[in-house]
Amino acid sequence: MASRSHLLAVPNFSEGRNERVIGTIGASMGGRAELLNVHRDGEHNRSVFTLAGEREALAEALVIGAEEALKLIDMRSHQGLHPHIGALDVCPAVWLVAEQKEEARGVALEVAQRLATLEVPVFLYGELASSDERRERAYFRRGGPAELARRMQEGELRPDFGPETPHPTAGATLVTARHPLVAYNLELDTPDPEVARAIAAELRESGGGLPGIRAIGLPRDEQRSQVSVNVNDPREVSLAQVAREVGKLAQPHGARVVEAELVGLAPEDALRGYEDAPPIRDFDPDTHVIERRIAAIDR
Repeated sequence: MASRSHLLAVPNFSEGRNERVIGTIGASMGGRAELLNVHRDGEHNRSVFTLAGEREALAEALVIGAEEALKLIDMRSHQGLHPHIGALDVCPAVWLVAEQKEEARGVALEVAQRLATLEVPVFLYGELASSDERRERAYFRRGGPAELARRMQEGELRPDFGPETPHPTAGATLVTARHPLVAYNLELDTPDPEVARAIAAELRESGGGLPGIRAIGLPRDEQRSQVSVNVNDPREVSLAQVAREVGKLAQPHGARVVEAELVGLAPEDALRGYEDAPPIRDFDPDTHVIERRIAAIDR
């Protein structure tokens, strides 16, 4: 059972290459909350931090991390595979048990309001969205930062908090509160990103695939492409189910899943029935399972 005193937060920053920047942001947040994990990806040019703490400490850590990102990340020169709109791109507060839900929502809204004072526009998505169309991150990301700026400048898209145009160097930030989801990448033995995109289109819920699945196909390197997946509710759909489905969808393309990657941490439920096929790169249950990491800091 997860500790009832800890909430999580999983801020995503648009920097995955500069170790000094990543380290500085992590140290700034880790001084206020427990830094459980840092996942960096140079090709995506993105780092995902997992933090744990009580409400006030967690909110303070997220704002301090955002302040560091404003100083150190300039989105005008950003290049990376992952869809994005800002330096602190996504900032979810995460509840581990149902009784924490309102507390997590409170953290998310406090952080959103404080980011606005830094002149960063904030859009609420997911359960905090003001309309159904604003629930999905893709709604804000389509067309990238330039398209976001156009939509905001023309009044088509208004932030929930903050200025009516993107911050000149930091862009905008997406904020929500949610239960744990899992970010899970599957690598194919083909460099053709169109194969990955076709598989992602069939895999995601909107394409008639698995419930609660969001997925995109991306190039990876000269030998591989990647299906990048968010499992919205790992209690309903496990990583084993996702891996089997991607493997099945890959077969007509003459492709195979050769390796997987967990981005950040996952709850125990997500790993039920997983038999190391495909192997998850560098996976260690003591460091990558939420319940074990929380138990370690509670000891």
